[in-house]
Amino acid sequence: MKLRIGQGFDVHAFSPGDHVMLGGVRIPHRHGLAGHSDGDVALHAVCDALLGALALGDIGRHFSPDDDTWLNADSLDLLARVRAMLVQRGWQVGNVDLTIACEAPRISPHTDEMRQRIASVLAVRAEDVSVKATTTEQLGFCGRGEGIAAMAVALIQRP
Repeated sequence: MKLRIGQGFDVHAFSPGDHVMLGGVRIPHRHGLAGHSDGDVALHAVCDALLGALALGDIGRHFSPDDDTWLNADSLDLLARVRAMLVQRGWQVGNVDLTIACEAPRISPHTDEMRQRIASVLAVRAEDVSVKATTTEQLGFCGRGEGIAAMAVALIQRP
């Protein structure tokens, strides 16, 4: 069996709104996230990790913010398209490990639902998807409440 690892990182600033999309879950919040699509920083990091494992560049290369096709796109759909790229090339997802960094909103009440949604799109078990949250101890842009960052690592395998 051949294995590859990819890592992804994404950042989105807060913008006016009443919720954030994270891991495919709508979470009530006093701000939204700026972005050409739905701004789901968590799923964008996962997409980048998978694309990196495939050596296919980053999410912007495939879903350009200059292309109105992706305006307000649901990031679960983007993730499904990335998975299709894997399958087309004979790969499957082994596991994904995602970390979301923010001071607010609280992520832990939503991690199980995020795991389920991500696993469903990637056609893996929820136990193959890890979603964790951390703060930045009030340091940097995340600590000042200016936005959210996410990091992901993905293992893909070819039987």
